[in-house]
Parts: sequence; structure tokens; C-alpha cells
Amino acid sequence: MILPAPAHPRRLVFLGTPEAAVVPLRGLLDAGREVALVVSQPDRRRGRGGRTSPSPVKQAALDAGVPVSDRVDDVLEAGADLGVVTAFGRLIKPHVLGELPMVNLHFSLLPRWRGAAPVERAILAGDERTGVDLMVVEEGLDTGGIYDRHETTIGPDETADELRARLAVAGTELLLASLDRGLGEPRPQAGEATYAHKIDAAELVIDWTAPAAAVHRQVRVGGAWTTHGGARLKVWRTALAPVPGAVEAAAGDGPVWLVEVQPEGRRRMPAAAWANGLAAAPTVPS
Repeated sequence: MILPAPAHPRRLVFLGTPEAAVVPLRGLLDAGREVALVVSQPDRRRGRGGRTSPSPVKQAALDAGVPVSDRVDDVLEAGADLGVVTAFGRLIKPHVLGELPMVNLHFSLLPRWRGAAPVERAILAGDERTGVDLMVVEEGLDTGGIYDRHETTIGPDETADELRARLAVAGTELLLASLDRGLGEPRPQAGEATYAHKIDAAELVIDWTAPAAAVHRQVRVGGAWTTHGGARLKVWRTALAPVPGAVEAAAGDGPVWLVEVQPEGRRRMPAAAWANGLAAAPTVPS
């Protein structure tokens, strides 16, 4: 059984992990909302050197002096009347939802793109619109009713990181406004469900036989790569029309213009700087 959320919750717990989830956490704290506990993923090895470090949400909570746990069941002892979830990365078990109602900020227009990678899947599919839903957390994967929604267009060159950051800000405003006026009754999701499975590593290898628009979308997801001269070359930004300093590459139906790249073992750099450092004019793909 899923408990109904109180219209005007007084004491919250927050569950989230990545940088995008820091925005609503800070929004709640800045608005004077009482956050009794933050739950985030355990410390993990991040970057080089093998050292463990906290998730962005855990670090933000520590900086704000809010207690932190990596055990979901600890929310049941926090004395809260509502949980707020954003990009937590773990399913919340029914026995927790049976004692504490929760709402979730989900970065898509449900039921389109339920699951782990809604921003990336929307870009890869060529969606022109997306948004963020404030929804009920229930046992099913992103199946709960919707309290409120913000819709927006997806920019033709917008990357997944840029879009996610924008949705995090809009979602925070949506959350705060909904809490201020009262959550009300959620409405059921309507339409055909699609699922946003995690991006597989193989999906990030650039297919130069694909149409230029598809290559551009692949790059916008983040982490796309190809090879040049036998070494890996990450491609961080492209354009579908010539821009100053861009390097032309051939796709299946025409050129894609490389704007920002990262040669293996080096930092990200303008494509023109990479090309200027080569002994001969680059030919991409190799």
C-alpha cells in the first residue's frame, strides 16, 4: 500500500545522488524547508587515483550540516512526513513506501522515457520536447501519478548535461511551488510508455555511416568517441553546419563539423587546436 502524500508536509527527507539532484536539495534548504535526512549512494571511487569520494548530493548535505546516510531504511526513523527523490539511482522497497509517502522529480514527460536515462534517450530519439514531472513514487518503475509538470523544447545542439541542468532548475521551481500551494491529487499517466534504459558503452562508438543528424545526437549524449591514427578520440561537441574553427568529418549523408574533441591522454580542446597539432590534415573517421 502506498500512503498518500500530505498536502503540506513539514519535515522532509531527500534521496538523490548526482549533481543534478543537488539543485533541488539546495532549493529546499534555501527555501527554509526542514530536511531531516539525506540519503545518497555510498562513497565510490571517482576519477583517477583510486580514492573514494562522496556523491555530489552527499557532499552538498555535509556542507549544509544535514545528516546523511546510505541506507534507505533510515528514512523511517527520521520523523519525516514526505520523501523527495531526484535521480537517486536505486529502487525504493515497498515496506518503505508503505510507511513514508514519496514524490519524485523525473526528467521526462511520463509515461515517455520511464527509467534510468530519460534525458539521453530523448536526445537520441530526436525528441523535440521534454520536461520534468513531479510524480508519486510507487513500486512500479516511474508508474506513479503526476502532481505537476513543466514542459520545454530541446535545443537542436543542446547536450544531455546542459538539458539535465536546465530541467533540474525547472524541476526545483516546480517542486517548491507545489509544496507551497499543496500537492493536491495526482493524475494518472496517459499515453504509451517507453523505457529509457541505461546507455550501453557500444552506443557511444560513433557510427560514421549513420546520417549526420544521428551522429550529432550521439555526440550530444556525452562520451561519444571514434579513433584517429589508432588512438581514441572523444568527440564532445559537433555542429551540423560550418562554424569558425570546426573540423569537417564525413557522415553517412553529409558532413558533421567537429567543434570540441579530446585526444587520448589529453584534455578537451577546440577541434581546430587538435587539427593544428597534427602533422597532416585530419581525416575523420580513420
